[in-house]
Amino acid sequence: MEFRHLGRSGLIISEIAYGNWLTHGSQVEEDAAAACIRAALDAGITTFDTADVYAETRAESVLGRALKGERREGLEILTKVYWPTGPGRNDRGLGRKHVMESIDGSLRRLQTDYVDVYQAHRFDTSTPLEETMEAFADVVRAGKAHYIGVSEWTAEQIRAGHALARELRVPFVSSQPQYSALWRVIEAEVVPTCEELGIGQIVWSPIAQGVLTGKYLPGAEPPAGSRATDTKGGANFVSRWLRPEVLDSVQLLRPLAEQAGLTLAQLAVAWVLQNRNVSAAIIGASRPEQVAENVKAAGVTLDEGLLKAMDEILAPVAETDPARTAENAPKSRP
Repeated sequence: MEFRHLGRSGLIISEIAYGNWLTHGSQVEEDAAAACIRAALDAGITTFDTADVYAETRAESVLGRALKGERREGLEILTKVYWPTGPGRNDRGLGRKHVMESIDGSLRRLQTDYVDVYQAHRFDTSTPLEETMEAFADVVRAGKAHYIGVSEWTAEQIRAGHALARELRVPFVSSQPQYSALWRVIEAEVVPTCEELGIGQIVWSPIAQGVLTGKYLPGAEPPAGSRATDTKGGANFVSRWLRPEVLDSVQLLRPLAEQAGLTLAQLAVAWVLQNRNVSAAIIGASRPEQVAENVKAAGVTLDEGLLKAMDEILAPVAETDPARTAENAPKSRP
């Protein structure tokens, strides 16, 4: 495993992080989830990402039980707040009440006294940003988080939040956007802003919901057990990529992966890690062998010729419009 600083902070994280968005507590049984976490630890992964909303809070509990007994100082645990976690009007968003209650719930489920990074899962247009940042500052001052971060905020929102964090003397160090060779919307605005401010990217979906593994073949039914056949929600996220022109383009990457001595999945993860503003790529898994495969992307350097060839193949189907960052953010509180 290789390690990187998270932005310009002093926090060092594994450049492959393990996340449990669509798996733990929903898609796979807890024994299988624990086996995947053990595989991640055995591979040298020290950074684990989750959120209170994943599997209706069950994902945090699964992760907490799986990591129990590990040396806490040797791990970096990240979680998030924003989406609804209960039926009440204040069981959601980034208002002070929900933030302060949510961090306590997350710590209880994760069985830890603190998280290393506490992240705003989306931007809350229904709550003054000052209120949100003051609540996050109090979470840090209470020793319940060391750093703060955000997920799927636009460059303008990141800049405004960072300015307030500086005033409050709180370390705002991370951005967690979707990023892959097919979804490149952060490159034009979010990445330059974060480079300027010293914020690092911890990116999710580096293999585009599994599409960049090449397992979805043009004209064929999705493989049994794949995310595209998941009736619990996974299919909704992968469907955008199951267009013939996308699947054809992905198959054209096979010779490039072979040239680099990588699988397509490893190539996809290695690709996002070539971006100097990316501190870590989050991988998920339903089987331990998936972890073992994807961690081999750590420390890989792709040459300029290969990167150029990938760009030429994927340019007709890759999404680059920075305005689409805001698509992942609701217009009002959920």
